[in-house]
Amino acid sequence: MTQIALSEKSGLKQSTLSDLERGKSAGTTHLAQVAQALGVNALWLETGRGGRDSVSAPSAALDLLPGAMPVIVGDDDEDSVKIPMVTLHLQAGMTGFQTENDRRGGGSCNVPKRFIAEQRLDPARLIAIHVRGDSMEGSLYDNDLVVINTADTKPVDGVVFAVNYEGEAVVKRMARDAGDWWLNSDNLDQRKYPRKICRGDACIVIGRIVRKESSRI
Repeated sequence: MTQIALSEKSGLKQSTLSDLERGKSAGTTHLAQVAQALGVNALWLETGRGGRDSVSAPSAALDLLPGAMPVIVGDDDEDSVKIPMVTLHLQAGMTGFQTENDRRGGGSCNVPKRFIAEQRLDPARLIAIHVRGDSMEGSLYDNDLVVINTADTKPVDGVVFAVNYEGEAVVKRMARDAGDWWLNSDNLDQRKYPRKICRGDACIVIGRIVRKESSRI
């Protein structure tokens, strides 16, 4: 299939597909679209593992995040869904990202199916990461676990998001002020953690924080 044909069938720009083929891009968050257009298994397309032919199982067909584990119903809890715990690998100015499995705590966290249904979330678009540092102290603490909805990237005033800020994964509260979006820290030490403007390719929203697990009372 030519790049033009694949572009039309997948809905992706030909330049995006060209960068992937030439190795200029390490990965894409649109892997499922490419796999569907080619009629192959997304996991096979990314890793070469498993069968080549497309399968109907949701966990295989919705392998949207490179390196992420498939989302499955927990073996020990039929009322929850296992969300993969990952480490994010980002590049400045890049909307896409890669993930590496974080094996702490078994490599996944259980999220109640009822919560997912009430919040109208797609489990295949959820990932979990550990918070680093104390910039969000007061609401989130170092090593807290947060669940990110990568399907929700539209900024909302006063809501906490995971953001690719100049190639670094940060968790911040977004605020609208003077016509611009800003990244705010909840830590009261504003001299140590001043707000930062969120503008252009230097600040790309990864997803909205929808849940947290903390050892703090």
